[in-house]
Amino acid sequence: MNLLNVENISKSYNEKQLFKNINLGINEGDKIGLIGINGTGKTTLLKIIAGMEEADEGAVVKGSSVRIEYLPQKISFDPNATVEEQVFKGNSKNMILIRQYHEAISSTNTSSEELLKLTNEMDAMNLWNLENEAKAVLTKLGISDFKAKVECLSGGQKKRIALASALINPSELLILDEPTNHLDNDTIEWLEEYLGKRKGALLMITHDRYFLDMVVNKIIELDNGNLYSYEGNYNNYLEKKLEREEMEVASEKKRQSLLRKELAWMKQGAKARSTKQKARIGRFNELNEKVGDLPDEKLEISVGSRRLGKKVIEIDHISKSFDDKKVIDDFDYILLKNDRIGILGPNGSGKSTLINIMAKKLEPDMGKVDVGDTVKIGLYSQETYHIDDNMRVIDYVKEGSDYITTSDGAKISASQMLEKFLFPPAVQWTLIGKLSGGEKRRLHLLRVLMEAPNVLLLDEPTNDLDIETLTILEDYLEEFSGAVVVVSHDRYFLDKVVDKIFVFEGDGKIVQYTGNYWSLKQNVKDKKQEINKETKKVPKKEKLKAENKPLKLSYKEQREYEEIDGIILELEDKIREIDEKIEGASTDYLLLQELLEEKDNLNSELDKKMERWVYLNELVEKIEEQKN
Repeated sequence: MNLLNVENISKSYNEKQLFKNINLGINEGDKIGLIGINGTGKTTLLKIIAGMEEADEGAVVKGSSVRIEYLPQKISFDPNATVEEQVFKGNSKNMILIRQYHEAISSTNTSSEELLKLTNEMDAMNLWNLENEAKAVLTKLGISDFKAKVECLSGGQKKRIALASALINPSELLILDEPTNHLDNDTIEWLEEYLGKRKGALLMITHDRYFLDMVVNKIIELDNGNLYSYEGNYNNYLEKKLEREEMEVASEKKRQSLLRKELAWMKQGAKARSTKQKARIGRFNELNEKVGDLPDEKLEISVGSRRLGKKVIEIDHISKSFDDKKVIDDFDYILLKNDRIGILGPNGSGKSTLINIMAKKLEPDMGKVDVGDTVKIGLYSQETYHIDDNMRVIDYVKEGSDYITTSDGAKISASQMLEKFLFPPAVQWTLIGKLSGGEKRRLHLLRVLMEAPNVLLLDEPTNDLDIETLTILEDYLEEFSGAVVVVSHDRYFLDKVVDKIFVFEGDGKIVQYTGNYWSLKQNVKDKKQEINKETKKVPKKEKLKAENKPLKLSYKEQREYEEIDGIILELEDKIREIDEKIEGASTDYLLLQELLEEKDNLNSELDKKMERWVYLNELVEKIEEQKN
């Protein structure tokens, strides 16, 4: 069943045309992801569909019974409202009745007759389940004090309250603008499952590619004012977009070939302007005026970096507390020049604190951080409040450097780099305050790279960056010749970039794991399965024979001892082959999952063989000692 149609809508801001004559139909059961470069008008399109903003032309037509629930990026709250009151906002009969009931039980002036009447109405409309669901959703989102005042909560907590309200308010179309921002990985996985089971249509902006892959069944892309639609998830989108762009390139090449032929004819000059010749002149003018559909120049990062010596950053038993809360407890690590480290943990656990201590922006309570003489740190912070909104874009970048030397030795000016970062000349002289949140973060990233760092400390670089920028950033980090430490909840980004993970597990404890995010989750899953198994008495390993009895290898152990070196080498070769395949499958999520799972199985088998290798070699050594 059709719920809503977007019919030939157009929208401009000042002289910038965001989109022109775009169309979209949303049907029951559609789960749509809207993607596109920051600044192309994605949020504006959502606002128009949600009825929060008017289009310049065209119309949005929806059924009279279709209810829309909208989660914006920026949310306004009543600071005096409690969490419960904020969640049960809205003007639907359900929400009004729930609010009346809560007000009645909170008031000392409510009569028993009035309370009984409201209770019966709650029963009749079956709203107790809705209230219970709201509290369950809030708890899953990390909000447990339902009576707390909204003004006392952090920005991230406020966003989660707004998300809970959008999820539990009944609607036929749920519109979400960046729902995964401010959520940790476990909560994002819960939200994936929740939205997957939810009835009704969904339209959302998100740059979380795993989230897109797990939730949506259609992707629409806003590109150069046009709206393109792709059936399927993110993996399907990559394939279909590549096909579309190849066709556009072929079409544009054909147009240019025809134009060259017509130009050659025009230069010859026509002696007689017959009807046929006039038609040909008209065709030339038409070809010449037609705008080519070749994709725009894409963002490129090929920034060089300074030489990095052996000593990078040495973290020597640091601890840090805020009031009575210990966020880092006796943490020790020596950063290597080729490290790729991801940092995970709940919001407020201390991830940003660790980054700031490493960058020497914050002092630990105990211990010390020693930074090498050749280290040039590039700190990409989570917030952009330090950027002066009254500065012009070009001046902010030039503060870092007037030009930059690329990895191949070429020099590029600040203006040229801005163009590569999708800031055309007209935008470069505008005030930073006029940029969108995503554009500010992209500008901040450019400023960091313009200073040619050799150690990158990135605090939530994936928030508000569009998918194209993320993809290019990932490619740059793969080629980056220094160390990278990144705080991120973007699982796709972590899987592509890191090979070590630090996990904040509470009370200041930081646990180190080898591998990317997928490997970490698989390890956690395996441990949970072991815990959930029925406890069985595991027979103790047979102890080595008593010293007074002669030791010897059994026939089976002798064969195993002779073959185990070859088996270990074979497993290591297979893991190397899998690593090569993983590098070639970075855009194929399904294949990537299979390869990572296969690699985990091989690593597990290798660990077991190494344990047996140690046991057998110790046994052989004892036998040799006994002989002597």
